[in-house]
Amino acid sequence: MKKLILSAAILLGSLSTFANNTIAPTVVSVSEVMLQDEYAEIGLDAVPDAVKAAVESALPGAVIEKAYTNESKEFKLEVKTTESTATIFTDANGTILKK
Repeated sequence: MKKLILSAAILLGSLSTFANNTIAPTVVSVSEVMLQDEYAEIGLDAVPDAVKAAVESALPGAVIEKAYTNESKEFKLEVKTTESTATIFTDANGTILKK
């Protein structure tokens, strides 16, 4: 009887090692591409009054240091406040865009 139980245990132990299947890890590569909008620098006098008013209302006392525009008539403005500098994106109507 002991031999029967012992041989059953050995048989079950050997079967369980065959059931152990390993899954090969899958490698996923992700490439990130950043699109760059082409902004061309313009003079501060070329910035529309609506854009200047929007900057003044959003950041009172801010001074526009540099201005850029693209083909879509969106403006990228580098403004300086008393505490820091910031970059603001607006459209031609003065609406501040989130980018």
